[in-house]
Amino acid sequence: MAPSALIRAFSELASRPQPEPLISLVIPTYLEERTIASLIQQLRARDKAELVKEILIIDGGSPDGTLQRVLAEGASGHLSPGRGRAVQLNYGATLARQPILYFLHADTLPPDDYSGLIVRAVEEGFACGCFRLGFDQPHWFLRVNAWWTRWNIDWFRFGDQSLFVTRELFSRSGGYCEQMLLLEDQEIVIRLKSVGSFRVLPEPVTTSARKFLRHGIYRTQAIFFGLYLLYRLGLSQGRLMSLYRRLMPGEERLN
Repeated sequence: MAPSALIRAFSELASRPQPEPLISLVIPTYLEERTIASLIQQLRARDKAELVKEILIIDGGSPDGTLQRVLAEGASGHLSPGRGRAVQLNYGATLARQPILYFLHADTLPPDDYSGLIVRAVEEGFACGCFRLGFDQPHWFLRVNAWWTRWNIDWFRFGDQSLFVTRELFSRSGGYCEQMLLLEDQEIVIRLKSVGSFRVLPEPVTTSARKFLRHGIYRTQAIFFGLYLLYRLGLSQGRLMSLYRRLMPGEERLN
């Protein structure tokens, strides 16, 4: 082929619209039989751009029918090989086949057209990020809490905001730290921000306020803040979990 023809061929190839990157959605679950089917249905309905190619539910050994409900909805359900949310999330990442990973809590609903918003952020050069926080209850104090999440500051990052990250950056960062019993979402965000561009998207997720309502809104927030402060001061995960269980009886997890 003549050099001019070769140059023209490469130029035509480069000018062609490139396919949009696709998303693997990973959700860790435990005892979510009552709500998981509705969540999967809403996730599909809000995927306006149809960029989510798989929904991976990684269950932590629920004794109820969580996985059966998942399979009935046509999603991909898997039993985690170990205990702990970080283990579940990492296992989901190993099963994922798409270039963008989106980690979401089972009690949280992303905004409308969430997949398009994520892909556009990645195409703009942000290899990781999250949405702002919103609650399903209108209490003024919860609205104030959510307002602070618009800032890209580690103290105002919560796992309920969800997390998107390219597979390449997730792998390079080492994934979730499986020694974390609590606050694994906050820990990985700090590491991701050290090696990639992080963006807080302006649209909010809607997360359940059930823990706040069960234990008291002000009391619950004080506990969360205190535990995070102790974590940043270096308190061990074992002692943090012990303290959490004493302060939040009946709850297995912080978020």
